[in-house]
Amino acid sequence: MRRSLALVSAAVTSMVALAFLVPLGLMVREIARDRALADAERQAGSLAPALAISTDRAAIERAVASTQAGEAGRVAVHLPGRATIGTTHAHLADLQTAMARGRSFSARAAGGYVLLQPVALDQDRTTVVEVYLPKEDLTRGVRSAWIVLTGVAAALVLGSVVVADRLAARVVGSARTLAKAATILGGGDLRTRIDPQGPPELREAGRAFNTMADRVEALLAAERELVADLSHRLRTPLTAMRLNAAALGPEPAAEQTRLAVQRLEEEVDRIIGAARRPKQQRALCDAAEVLRDRMEFWSALAEDQNRDCELVGAEHPVAVPVARGELSAVLDSLLGNVFRHTPQGTAFVVTLYEGVGRVVILVADAGPGIDDSDTALRRGASGGGSTGLGLDIARRMAKAAGGDVRIDRSTLGGAQIQIWLPAADARRL
Repeated sequence: MRRSLALVSAAVTSMVALAFLVPLGLMVREIARDRALADAERQAGSLAPALAISTDRAAIERAVASTQAGEAGRVAVHLPGRATIGTTHAHLADLQTAMARGRSFSARAAGGYVLLQPVALDQDRTTVVEVYLPKEDLTRGVRSAWIVLTGVAAALVLGSVVVADRLAARVVGSARTLAKAATILGGGDLRTRIDPQGPPELREAGRAFNTMADRVEALLAAERELVADLSHRLRTPLTAMRLNAAALGPEPAAEQTRLAVQRLEEEVDRIIGAARRPKQQRALCDAAEVLRDRMEFWSALAEDQNRDCELVGAEHPVAVPVARGELSAVLDSLLGNVFRHTPQGTAFVVTLYEGVGRVVILVADAGPGIDDSDTALRRGASGGGSTGLGLDIARRMAKAAGGDVRIDRSTLGGAQIQIWLPAADARRL
């Protein structure tokens, strides 16, 4: 914007300057020419009294030498009978025209102009005084005047550009401040506010931004409290489930039930804590650790159903910009779909790949697969294949983190859910 306003200002000022300076330059040239001709006419007129008194050659030569132009050898007197005193530059036809007209006029000559001034000696005789004007006399002072005018024009253009740039900087600075604040707010810092500055329109936009930020902060705070309250209500049925599970006895199934209830209580506690804690920056977690934890949980059920399961690539920490609870919920949903939509004994594999700037989590099974993957991704539901309900959760999590979810055929013959996430700095874990 600053560049555009500066260019517009320079263009407009240049056109205005040219509209005035071109006529002024031409006027200066005409004034210099008229001044030179007027001076020549004055010097020619100064010889008229001497010619009226006497046509003696010596007297006329003394009168010619007394003038500035005559001293420079630029005056000639054409006496009757074609006698000439001094050096002539005029054409014969111009001399005859001056004698015939009886009045002075200027004509072109070699290297400049000549002023021809007829002087009547008596009723029958006419003398013509010729004053030669070189071109430099006709344009004396024009070059310096044009230089001054050009400097004035350049100063006007430069000044207008500087003023336009200062005005644009004020507008652009306010717009950049507003854009920066919007970016920070979009990144999760809800405390961001701005001091409205600049033109009235931008100040109004700044006040609207502050109002919007206050409203968003209030809505998110209310939403966090609502989620925390709803999660807190789950404690009562969970407590009852825990007491019932404790009374089941020492059987393996009872132990698995107690473990599941314990993990559910931990997740509820984590949800309450996360909901009531304002997010100042994007969450991070170790995807490898989350995969190991969830596979340990599901492997017990897989063993009961005679399912072969395997975790690949989760030996080293892999940081992703996703909260641990969100990633755990996505994996539980996808693995739960494997158990829900494939027959017992169907194998599955969870793989973690870390590339340049990207992390990919693959959940593959040996089930019937998904016939229409595009529809499943659009609707977030299964069309009768091995996965479905977890797709909507996975897609929303991946999109929020700047990633994506894809579906294709796995090497096991069934469906393969690909969760693409941007990589994060593992040193921040």
